[in-house]
Amino acid sequence: MGDLEIVTFIVIGINAVISLKGFNDTYFFDKYKFNVGAIKMGEQLRVITSGFLHVDVTHLFVNMFTLYFFSGTVINHVGVVNFFVIYLGSLILGNLFSLYFHKDEDLYTAVGASGAVMGVLYSAILLEPSMTLGVLFIIPVPAYLFGIGYLLYTIYGMKNRVGNIGHDAHFGGAMGGYFITLLFEPWVLSEHLLMVILLFIPILILFILQKTGNL
Repeated sequence: MGDLEIVTFIVIGINAVISLKGFNDTYFFDKYKFNVGAIKMGEQLRVITSGFLHVDVTHLFVNMFTLYFFSGTVINHVGVVNFFVIYLGSLILGNLFSLYFHKDEDLYTAVGASGAVMGVLYSAILLEPSMTLGVLFIIPVPAYLFGIGYLLYTIYGMKNRVGNIGHDAHFGGAMGGYFITLLFEPWVLSEHLLMVILLFIPILILFILQKTGNL
């Protein structure tokens, strides 16, 4: 097992241990999940801890499966320390996004590493935009097209409250991966400028919709 895989399995292991504890301990789960009311009362630690809890095994598996496939690309480019910054930064920004969009919903709750994983995914797309992703494991799609399309779908999901999914956390996490990666790897701006611009378009659309009160 290479060093890159060891780092990835450490993150997966931490998520698995904390999630399994939450599966079997309702008090633990409720104490550390994302809850708007509790956070507004001073329990800001939930912004981080909720990112290591999951609803069930399927939820945990999907997030960790995605992380496994893209973490190596990010670690290979930015190093271990910066990878952890991208992971945690995306997790936090994703949950802060949720807090902003649900600030008036004290009963709103959420869990999952999706924000962090989306940050890693979008970091990987910026670093290697020529990679191909298999949508539904069958249809090959250029990574940058997937990135743009998914963010646009996420905006639609936020606007229309589609499904029991934290679309805002996904979007915030993707933004975290996008901006932190550009901060750490400014060469991306010159070598992959078109991809940087294309991936920024959905972020700009979200900003405009929010400013005009259409979100």
